[in-house]
Amino acid sequence: MSMIRWNPFDELASLRESMDKLFDDFLTTRGPGQRAETAPMVWQPAIEAYETDYDVVIRAELPGINPNNVEISVTGETLTIKGSSRAEQEEKHRNYHRRELRYGAFARSLTLPSGVQGDQAKASFRNGILEIRVPKNERAKPKSVKVEVSE
Repeated sequence: MSMIRWNPFDELASLRESMDKLFDDFLTTRGPGQRAETAPMVWQPAIEAYETDYDVVIRAELPGINPNNVEISVTGETLTIKGSSRAEQEEKHRNYHRRELRYGAFARSLTLPSGVQGDQAKASFRNGILEIRVPKNERAKPKSVKVEVSE
């Protein structure tokens, strides 16, 4: 009988594959209450959000998305970006080695800080980046006060 040396890193490769599948399933979800076999994929675009002195700025990465297929809504203090992208039709004579581009419906919601004017939000789209600017209320804007020194 021959002995086979056990390599613990072989077990880690299997664990990594399982974890990758778990995160793929978690991050690329389907709509609530929809079965995996019948529901279209729902994915979330990557975003960054920051504040300036006068605005709250949200930038979303939407490469290859037609801006006409994007809907932006502000309800209360929640900003929602929704839309869809259509998949290029698979051609039978193509022999795909990998298909990682995301297609289908996408949605992303985030809570805005208090003190913004959601009804005055403005959006622009350039080079696959959607930028939304939501102005702050006058109370939320920084004010400078001159301090007088008395002797």
